[in-house]
Amino acid sequence: MDWLVAIAQFLVNEILSVPAYLVGLITAVGLIALRRSVGQVVGGGLKAVLGFLLIGAGAGLVTASLDPLGTMIQGATGAQGVVPTNEAIVGIAQQQFGAQVAWIMILGFALSLLLARFTPLKYVFLTGHHMLFMATLLTMVLAVTTLPTLAIVLIGGVLMGVMLVVMPAFAQPWTRRVGGDGKIAIGHFGTLGYIAAGATGQLVGRTSRSTEDMKLPEGLRFLRDSMVATALSMVLIYLAVALLYLARVGRDEAVALFPPAEGIDPNIGHFLMQSVMQGLQFGVAVAVILFGVRTILGELVPAFQGIAERVVPGAVPALDAPIVFPYAQNAVLVGFLSSFVGGLVSLAAIAAVFNPAFGLALILPGLVPHFFTGGAAGVFGNATGGRRGAVAGGFVNGVLITFLPALLLGVLGSFGSANTTFGDADFGWFGIVIGYSFRAGPVLGVVLSLIIGAVLVVAAIAVQRRAVEGGWNPGARRDAALARKAEAEKEGGKP
Repeated sequence: MDWLVAIAQFLVNEILSVPAYLVGLITAVGLIALRRSVGQVVGGGLKAVLGFLLIGAGAGLVTASLDPLGTMIQGATGAQGVVPTNEAIVGIAQQQFGAQVAWIMILGFALSLLLARFTPLKYVFLTGHHMLFMATLLTMVLAVTTLPTLAIVLIGGVLMGVMLVVMPAFAQPWTRRVGGDGKIAIGHFGTLGYIAAGATGQLVGRTSRSTEDMKLPEGLRFLRDSMVATALSMVLIYLAVALLYLARVGRDEAVALFPPAEGIDPNIGHFLMQSVMQGLQFGVAVAVILFGVRTILGELVPAFQGIAERVVPGAVPALDAPIVFPYAQNAVLVGFLSSFVGGLVSLAAIAAVFNPAFGLALILPGLVPHFFTGGAAGVFGNATGGRRGAVAGGFVNGVLITFLPALLLGVLGSFGSANTTFGDADFGWFGIVIGYSFRAGPVLGVVLSLIIGAVLVVAAIAVQRRAVEGGWNPGARRDAALARKAEAEKEGGKP
């Protein structure tokens, strides 16, 4: 059996958990199904791999540029607490539950393909690292029970397979509103935040202009370039935080954050200019991500025609959160900043009320989850509510990814005392629901968790039938309101 475990772990850790390989293989399968030549199959698959590697490179640059900013924010505010980081908690859990995680991931992905083939939920989840994160979450939640390992794998696999197809379906009306004409879906477990952002946008921004329609004076037209606007905004934020950090911790500790090259004395000028450089690097990172998204869409969407024809009729690829960034690039920055503010406000609320009253852990705003989920939430909020929707939607997302991780710690057993946890919204609510289901006992917990899975599938099919296939547009009222406003302005402008 050891060799079976080794094979499963290899498939999970070296192929399925690497989005670039997974998407490249799926693209190649689609092109083969379309009877493309060997050269076209190899070239298309490789280009899809490169597109995802570009997204990964951009994400790495984002993380690298945000890490020092997070250090300075914590140093400037003196905040201490748990920082939600998916990769960190998964790394800790893998040491103890690696085999179970591998089998749950494989079983869950296989079941999701069966559900996509035989139900109206035609979504193929392609974000490999999020599949790994969900498999790890389920393993950790179920490991707290007295269930045998085989039962943990089976229950975890079923629940994961369900989540891989239902969450893209729930978000699809809003994703279609964002862009893509229904040819792509969101395959990222921050979906609750995106739906909440879209719904919030509907409430607050009926006549608010889009973030992409900024009217700027002639001298500021250069800010219409999203890469320039993002870089400049982050430079100003970095400088402001750097000055606060310098005032709080003093010169010596501040300049040590960016050690100069050998032979150069540490000084405040170097510290400030390195802060400027980190802001510029952030702008480059976002540009790399956007280019990677365009590259992969150019190969993956056509290839899915082959999968739709042969493997899963009508298949829709469910992809990582940055896939929506090109549709509203200004909204990404607005959503990120609003989500971070939402995280700070929620942290203050936990520290003042919920920590003393209920013992909730202090959840510090992690800049990486706030950028990726907050940025996507800003795009969804903007699609239904313009600028006000992007601001309010990002803020709501920030509240969700602060309170949900705090509540999730209560069902993670011994891992609840770790200095990190899962950061995205769906890990929070789903882990809490499944975890508390098993508080009723192992047998009743299994029954309740399977009922929850069935309810999610039925609800997702209803959304697919009535909202997605029925053509519901979450922004229809906004479109009508903007049309009436434009007509009124036109009438008022007549002589």
